[in-house]
Amino acid sequence: MRAVFDQTLKAPLAILAVVASILTAAPASAQEKVFHHPIRTAGPRTMDPAYGTSVYDNMAASQVYETLLQYKYFVRPLELEPLLLAEMPTTSEDGRTYSFKLRDDVYFTDDPCFPGGKGRKLVTDDVFYSWKRLADPKYQLQAWPKLAGLIVGLDDFKEEQGARVDDGKAFDYAAPVKGFRKISDREFEVELTEPNRQFLWKIATFQLSVLPHEAVERYGDEINRRMVGSGPFKLKEWKPNVGMTFVKNPQYREMYYPTEFSDEAIERGWDLEEGSRLPLVDRVEYTFFVEDQPMWLEFKSGNIDAVQTPNSAFEEAFNPRNKRLRPEWRRKGIDYQPVALFDFIYRGFNMDDELVGGYTDEKKALRRAIALCMDWEELNNSLYDGIPIIYDGAIPPGIPGHPDNHTMSPNNRGPDLGRAREELKKAGYNVVNGKVTDLPPIELWTSRGTQQEKITELFQRNLAKVGISLNPRFVDFAELTKALDRSQASMFGLAWSSAYPDAEYNLQLFYGPNETPGPNQFNFKNDEYDALYEKIKYLEPGPERDAAYARMQEILVEYVPFFGSQARVRQWLVQPWVRNFKVTETFYNYNKYIDIDTDHPDYPG
Repeated sequence: MRAVFDQTLKAPLAILAVVASILTAAPASAQEKVFHHPIRTAGPRTMDPAYGTSVYDNMAASQVYETLLQYKYFVRPLELEPLLLAEMPTTSEDGRTYSFKLRDDVYFTDDPCFPGGKGRKLVTDDVFYSWKRLADPKYQLQAWPKLAGLIVGLDDFKEEQGARVDDGKAFDYAAPVKGFRKISDREFEVELTEPNRQFLWKIATFQLSVLPHEAVERYGDEINRRMVGSGPFKLKEWKPNVGMTFVKNPQYREMYYPTEFSDEAIERGWDLEEGSRLPLVDRVEYTFFVEDQPMWLEFKSGNIDAVQTPNSAFEEAFNPRNKRLRPEWRRKGIDYQPVALFDFIYRGFNMDDELVGGYTDEKKALRRAIALCMDWEELNNSLYDGIPIIYDGAIPPGIPGHPDNHTMSPNNRGPDLGRAREELKKAGYNVVNGKVTDLPPIELWTSRGTQQEKITELFQRNLAKVGISLNPRFVDFAELTKALDRSQASMFGLAWSSAYPDAEYNLQLFYGPNETPGPNQFNFKNDEYDALYEKIKYLEPGPERDAAYARMQEILVEYVPFFGSQARVRQWLVQPWVRNFKVTETFYNYNKYIDIDTDHPDYPG
């Protein structure tokens, strides 16, 4: 029997003493298969796709809600395949109109929101309804940037309905959108304003999941806890700051294990369950961990099935010289999977902030001075064992547009304290004996946790060398998100992971119309940049697109709305009784493929 516990208790030894008695998972039968998975935070902010933004929201929502397309789990490079669709969509000759055909066997799960409590079949209107929700101001337009300017008539619909709401009227989901054309309950077309290479990638992201209007209308804000979807699992329980439980959806349609595999998947035996009906496990248990040590101890005890190796535990599991898993761990049958992330880890500035924001040469110089103080190599080596990739710009390694050798010229990469002092002088501040004397302290918002505290302490030491003072604010991730949505943070630290392998996903973070509460939490605005962003959405791979990417990155280096960057290589460890787990952090609907070998001699169930 495994425990789900409140990791906010501060003494790890106390946690271990009471773990068996606090929030113990329901007893499992001999045949029941349970996948235990950690989430390295206090949990998701929401599980409503229209309101969700974070990885943690995605991890939860993707168990219940489904999208038209999904990623092929065992195929690399990443490819898309139908999920709610009967086949891949077709495209008109001009690339602007997509034709879709839904599966005929998709049903929403039984729920009191439906007449007689019986779940109904998913139809075309559900797709249009779910996508229109992204335009509803009730959800703060969190996911609107995914569809903004993309579909004929949808922006007009958003403005018209927003005006209705402002006048005290109800948002009218029945109002037509010219680019949404219903052919039948199973077939429809979507007309784009212009060809867009990212459209299919976008509709595979969890924010464009499909859910029934009956559930939203009945449960309102409680939709978080009354999730009604078509996916392989149902939400059974959500305990904030503790964990959540998903159980197999008994009404899930006939979906089967993949039939396409990479060479690695075949070598690892991940093809052996081909033809098995999904999902393979009966329950998925998520446990929330703000601190890494309790999570690591639970993995070592066998109470968690897979884990991202914390930096503090790296040398316990790996030889620091050759980065290989230590023999004693290999003898246990622990599976090691390094996962290179499409990562953008940075420190950002609010360009609307009175102190660090603005577009004048002086304001650019101040931000550049701060950036030049950061010692990324020290950070990488002291806290990450030198594993992550340090790079310039906003496009991660592995995605077209990433600079050669991870380096741009010029760049704002530190440490260069001499240049930082010169930039402070350009910004109009007094520098005496190598330290600025008249710059007010700068407030930095970042997530709560031991690792973030260590990173911030290092950054403070770097800045102190030129006299810059930092006031850190450590908050829960949900509170940090709210502060950014409200433009309250002068400076902030975040990690952004690309949901699809296209540079547009990261470059949207600096597109002016995406300002808060959209993904442009920097509130960066630049006419040239915006024009280039609108252009790259339809440019095919080639010299013109490469030139646009390069120029956009140059603009970001010039104005310094952020400094970075860093891309993690996760060191995942997987217990020997877990089967079929191809670790990925690009998408999160993979739990349906995972199996648990309850007959394994070391299985602790």
